Amino acid sequence: MKEFFAEYFVYWLIFILFMLGPYGIIFKKNLVKKLMAMNIMQVAVILFFLALGQKAGGTIPINVPGLVGAVNYINPLPHALMLTAIVVSLATLGVSLSLLLLIQKHYGVLEEDELLRRMNQ
Repeated sequence: MKEFFAEYFVYWLIFILFMLGPYGIIFKKNLVKKLMAMNIMQVAVILFFLALGQKAGGTIPINVPGLVGAVNYINPLPHALMLTAIVVSLATLGVSLSLLLLIQKHYGVLEEDELLRRMNQ
């Protein structure tokens, strides 16, 4: 049992980190906190894919004398895809922050309940 938790501990941490995202999105009323929760969820997904891309005893995919076969190398594709995901996440964050800034300027508030009340007036 101890080996099971030691082997999958990182996946449990990633799961807990991921579940902070929906919790924050559902239960927090401030739009900036909702955005932070969404980013936490994105980071958890990126960490999950990076954890899946690791291989015990594997080395970087550079031609090393004496190492023959794909079993000795780590697949670089998940790392490249997650680098792209980080860039998309950063772009999403930038656009979202600019929209929140416009909402703050127009309505004067970022609390969801108050914002909905002011929008319906």
